[in-house]
Amino acid sequence: MARSTADTATRDRILDAAVDVFARKGYHGAGVEDIVAASGTSKGAFYHYFASKQAIFLMLMDDLAGVIEQGVESAISAEQGAMAKVEAALRVVVETAAEQRDLAKILLVEAVGLGPEFEERRLEIHRRFGAVIRRHLDRAVAEGDIPPQDTSLAALAWFGALNEIITQWLLSGRGDFTARLPELRTLLLRSIGAPP
Repeated sequence: MARSTADTATRDRILDAAVDVFARKGYHGAGVEDIVAASGTSKGAFYHYFASKQAIFLMLMDDLAGVIEQGVESAISAEQGAMAKVEAALRVVVETAAEQRDLAKILLVEAVGLGPEFEERRLEIHRRFGAVIRRHLDRAVAEGDIPPQDTSLAALAWFGALNEIITQWLLSGRGDFTARLPELRTLLLRSIGAPP
């Protein structure tokens, strides 16, 4: 049975409110009642869609990962050549973090240290993105764009660098992060031996 438009609108309103509440108050500081008040709905509506605060938080983590993954795959498909695809993926990750700042903060800052289930979900998201990076680095090696190397290690290093750089930007709350993209691009490409 398909959801009605009103049904979907209520669920989306609750999700949007949850993003705002978690970004402002953090996971532990936020309560279901805060999300209900911010969404202008009821506890009944909240529990109709979500089993708990943890369930909605995990869904938001998955949503951000899905948005980034979809954007990366779309950008990659539009490019020719492995290095162009790697650069497109990097651009999408940085731009999405800037555009979806509150969701990025939830995934990269608030989800850290919340317990085994959150940590496993967070690490699964990391593995997915690491696999995307590695796949395109492998292709860049195969095409001769970069020297042979341990692309698994390079992908982990890239992901770790991006994770830390974006996290520090989210915590500082300063500046236009996308303005740093050319410098970040140069640094990461140099780390894998790509020509300038």
